Amino acid sequence: MTYSNREQAGPAKLIWINGAFGAGKTQASHEMHRRLPGSYLYDPENMGYFLRKQMPASIARGDFQDYPAWRECNYAVLKMLHEEYEGPVIIPMTVVDTCYFEDIVGRLRSEGIEVIHVALCASKEVLLERLGKRREGPNSWAAQQIGRCIQGLQHESFRHQIDTDFMSIEEVVEEIAHIAGVQLLPDRRSKLQKWKDRWSTQLRHMRWF
Repeated sequence: MTYSNREQAGPAKLIWINGAFGAGKTQASHEMHRRLPGSYLYDPENMGYFLRKQMPASIARGDFQDYPAWRECNYAVLKMLHEEYEGPVIIPMTVVDTCYFEDIVGRLRSEGIEVIHVALCASKEVLLERLGKRREGPNSWAAQQIGRCIQGLQHESFRHQIDTDFMSIEEVVEEIAHIAGVQLLPDRRSKLQKWKDRWSTQLRHMRWF
């Protein structure tokens, strides 16, 4: 779904939802997508999976963000979405390296493209608990990144930070919308439908390896 009236929609906004693994980026972004008319959900992680499959083993890297091509491609796609799509673009992605962040977000902003950034923050204990619900234990790759993510997201480059320890998904989404300056539709789903939607989202994004 896209806006039928460009003047009503205003300039396309890129809304980057950052945070450690387990912070709630995926659920928040999907909930926001459901309630934000004309929005599009873009996942930069998919570009990483593509690059992993295309790279010969001799130059493979453990973290696909280390590929300059990953940053270049996501910059290019987001620029194209800004120029050609007529609604808000929601981008859930963990990036805590300030140089990598500048390669994408900083570069877009330097060209006058509006990128609203929020970092969903949580304590180590809460992150481990949330990862556990996703069947990712304390020795999983995601859990091992907690310290690096918590420390990295404290940098001023990653404002605005939202402390999600005691917030519901609804509260997180409302806060993101407030920061981004967008109007959400009322959520008229039943409790059962919300539960089904969130479990469906979680199952689709669960790591089975």
